Amino acid sequence: MRRTLSWLAPALVLLCAASALAAGKKPAALKRPPAPAISVAPLSEEAPGAGNTLVRLKNGMGVLVREDDRFPLVNIRILVHAGSAYETPPQAGISHVLEHMVFKGAGSPGPDQMGPGEVARRIEAAGGSLNAGTSFDHTTYYVEVPEQAWRLGLSTVVDMTLRPTLDPKELESEKEVVLAELKRGEDSPDTMLFHTVQRLLWKGTSYEWPVIGYTDTVRAVTSQSMRDYIAPLYQPQNMLLCVVGRVKTAEVVAEAERLLGGLANTRPLTPPTPFAAPKAPGADAPRLVVLPGPWNKLHLALAFPAPDFLSAKMAGLDVLAQILGGDNTSRLHRRFKYDKRMVDAISVGSSNLERSGVLMVGAVLDADKLPAFWDGLLAELAAFNPEDITDQELARARANIEAGLFLSRETLAGLAGKISHQYAFENGPQGEANYLQGVAAVDRAQLSALYREFFRPEKLVAAVLSPKGAGVEAGPLLAALKKRWPAATQARAEAQAGDASAVRQVALPGGGTLVLQPDPTLPYAALSLAWPGGDGLLEPSEQGLGTLTASLLTRGTTKRSANQVEDFLSDRAASLGAGAGTETFSVNAKFPTRFSADVLGLVREILTSPAFAKKELARAKEDQLNGIKRNEDQPISLLFRNLPGILFGTAPHNFKRLGLAEDVARMTGAQAREFWARQSRQRFVLSVCGQFDEAEVTAFATALEKALGVAQQGYAIKTPTWNPKAGRTLTLKGRKQSHLLVVFPSPGRADQEASARLAVLRAALAGQSGMLFRDLRDRQGLGYTVTAFMAQSKFAGYMAFYIASDPDKIPQALEGFRKAAQDIRGTALPAAELTRAKNILSGEYYQDRQSLLSRSGEAAAALAQGYDRDIERQLVEQAQKVSAEDVRRAAEAVLKWDEAFVVQVQP
Repeated sequence: MRRTLSWLAPALVLLCAASALAAGKKPAALKRPPAPAISVAPLSEEAPGAGNTLVRLKNGMGVLVREDDRFPLVNIRILVHAGSAYETPPQAGISHVLEHMVFKGAGSPGPDQMGPGEVARRIEAAGGSLNAGTSFDHTTYYVEVPEQAWRLGLSTVVDMTLRPTLDPKELESEKEVVLAELKRGEDSPDTMLFHTVQRLLWKGTSYEWPVIGYTDTVRAVTSQSMRDYIAPLYQPQNMLLCVVGRVKTAEVVAEAERLLGGLANTRPLTPPTPFAAPKAPGADAPRLVVLPGPWNKLHLALAFPAPDFLSAKMAGLDVLAQILGGDNTSRLHRRFKYDKRMVDAISVGSSNLERSGVLMVGAVLDADKLPAFWDGLLAELAAFNPEDITDQELARARANIEAGLFLSRETLAGLAGKISHQYAFENGPQGEANYLQGVAAVDRAQLSALYREFFRPEKLVAAVLSPKGAGVEAGPLLAALKKRWPAATQARAEAQAGDASAVRQVALPGGGTLVLQPDPTLPYAALSLAWPGGDGLLEPSEQGLGTLTASLLTRGTTKRSANQVEDFLSDRAASLGAGAGTETFSVNAKFPTRFSADVLGLVREILTSPAFAKKELARAKEDQLNGIKRNEDQPISLLFRNLPGILFGTAPHNFKRLGLAEDVARMTGAQAREFWARQSRQRFVLSVCGQFDEAEVTAFATALEKALGVAQQGYAIKTPTWNPKAGRTLTLKGRKQSHLLVVFPSPGRADQEASARLAVLRAALAGQSGMLFRDLRDRQGLGYTVTAFMAQSKFAGYMAFYIASDPDKIPQALEGFRKAAQDIRGTALPAAELTRAKNILSGEYYQDRQSLLSRSGEAAAALAQGYDRDIERQLVEQAQKVSAEDVRRAAEAVLKWDEAFVVQVQP
């Protein structure tokens, strides 16, 4: 899988918890000659993949090691060449159930065998994190741990993969969790859209059913059926161990041989072959399904069969997808989103699996705009001629495809995911090198041939999720397809994150601050500007104006139109964005270092001479109003949109970030310009991370400060007033799950001692081995997602318990939360729980700060709010000194059930 639509990715890979798993498929052959002996042989420094070491154990299992000293962390994963596509129809979903069950107990029988929750507890207690993910073609089990715990991490991943206990009692409980996850997917229009296309496109193959399976097949899974599924597939010759981070290769190989070298293969493996084209009646005619449902928006997908991911044709197809709908400069975005304002969003992408693939056009729009949009889209696709692609479009597509592949290696998890795909499924890094060569070499004649071959209306399958009562029918859409796009027309158509000594903080002449964080790892830089103010500079009737202004800033200057800004950025594989927070305003950019002068010039131009053009104002308002509507179409978004007003009685903490629809509709360019004049005169913080020229950045900051000017009176952070305790139930009809949030008021970040104690409390409650998860999910099976989290401003904050569950289980969940609060208020944490919580905080700190933008943004935001730039690191250090009794007292002070806000979203 080279490139995937963002809304499509969750349907392709199911994670056991909320985290990202990079995708990739297919080895050239499953039968490999046995290695004569263990050997450690780094690849040539000139070859693609230099720095990787691949070792083949005698049993055929691959051991891939990449030494990377950027962070004091190690990412360890085992990839098994077995996913939902290796199931039979009655087994649908068994791969995913198995992935869940490894967290319910693993290890060899005996005193060291891990029971429910102990797998997660072992890793999180060491300060690490863990997860697993199932896709069509593979399942991956992985952990990320501090460097000193890599052996623990490796042994745990081995136990998870090869020795799950599969306890029948725990299985019955976990199946309820999986079914809750399945229901949650049915509440998501993106998931439903892909599952519908999937059934049409791959009918009669094992790609036909969802990775998660169906309710009846999940309920039918037994411990024995899982063992029967495991036996032929979970063999050493069908697996790859990948270790990336601060390790020594020889030590990893020796430990892998000790843990895995004695495993034996029990039977031969048959390499998979690509699926044949569907032969069912109507397979050579377009197929379209309309599914009415409880949606505010209409969601549309057009899909075309594509080759598997090893096909040499994918380089050209990805260039076509990028030009047609890859970003804001693409043909379809410019025509239907920017110019005609017919859609909220439109994109084109490819997903390529081991035995097939799909090219997908996706769009979200208002139902009443569908007839005009459908006619226009079909006409556009019918008339598209790759011979007309400009040199600039080609260069831009190539730059952005290359950048996407390059930046996937920014984090250890991304790097491990990338190289494990390559060696397990793509014949090593040479496959990617060949792909990039294909992207660079493809010409218009080749693109024209590919477009004619794959974008064929008679092969199209389409799905439409329509709001109930909108009157959308398949017949007229198919008739329009045949008229507008008949088949006959096809012939023409970063220094280590933890090294604080590398960071410099400089006072600017006008009172602002410059933070320099050099990191030579990648030829990229991230820039973050932060100002105090944000929504705090607005009146209640101006809610949403900060967000609107942020959107307008990047939509043109007095010298460049919005399209020209987008072109400028895309030509340089750069990104630029702005956002308004409760009491901050930010602008962020990320770009290849070689374009620093260009991007810094554009940032200054945007900040000092924004256009606030009338047409762009109308577009930005329309987008924001559509965003409000979409927020009210998703249960969690609806909950958090309304939460500030439920909790707080004073501005800006009770504001809705996107504003009220009636207020946004009345907003003017003059209001945005006046707000920006006030906001931009606050003293800013500029933080830069990556490879950069210090003199160039310093000159930019000094000149920008002078150009913007500085207000004499700076913004003062406000103290919010809490509303009286209240219960609130929101309704979102037609959904299948309820969402429960219990909120406990707490001190703000100004009280660092209380914050450190509460951080330990949150860590003890949250996570897969946390107290809430173990009780409400593992023991009671009440829901898929159970967690605790904190939110803090300077002078106020809260601790919250959250669960998504079936409506009839909410009373039981509420009682579970009440009891958890009562127990932790009355009893000090055991020593092991306290250590686990502290290690989680330490591990999270490094794991969350691997990307350049995460580090530049953290420093800018902290200083803009009056904190030290490393306040988060200070909190983690202070948390290490907290005692169990300190945590109990913090719980006693905060987890007061009678003072909690109970907020629900019910179907």
